[in-house]
Amino acid sequence: MLRAQSDDREALELLLRSIQPSLRRYVLGLVGPSHADDVLQDVLILVARKLAWLEQPELFRPWIFRIATRAATRFLKRQRRWLEQPIDERTIEELPAPNSHPSGELLEELLTTDALSPASRAVLLLHFKEEMSLPAVAAILEIPLGTVKSRLSYGLSALRKHLGQNRGL
Repeated sequence: MLRAQSDDREALELLLRSIQPSLRRYVLGLVGPSHADDVLQDVLILVARKLAWLEQPELFRPWIFRIATRAATRFLKRQRRWLEQPIDERTIEELPAPNSHPSGELLEELLTTDALSPASRAVLLLHFKEEMSLPAVAAILEIPLGTVKSRLSYGLSALRKHLGQNRGL
């Protein structure tokens, strides 16, 4: 990390290559396959430009996912697909996070449909695919923990609904 921050091109390329697979998976889940590579390229360019400003190298992973989230959100807003849901933060902060964890196949199936809003998709991707804690997801998306819980609950509910419709349950 320090070598990459000191303009060592080889170190920067190695650092970006190491994070690229999980970052691509995340961006792909947010913007879809037809735009993922373009958004990912924008993210990697931003990271290369701003890496010197990162003061705590141990925060690299959350920092880069925050950049990816912002880039994907900007893209989705331009596409008019980003839908925010009104949420009563005071009530939701007190709710526990859902305990159910969808299987990888079920999550993949849901993430490839339009059954989820991009906001909930981001939470599901970071929490289940990238195995981040809910507080870490809240920090990356720069939203309250209650909102993360709400979007997670909404996403899991959409998964159950989607499975019921497609499986005749």
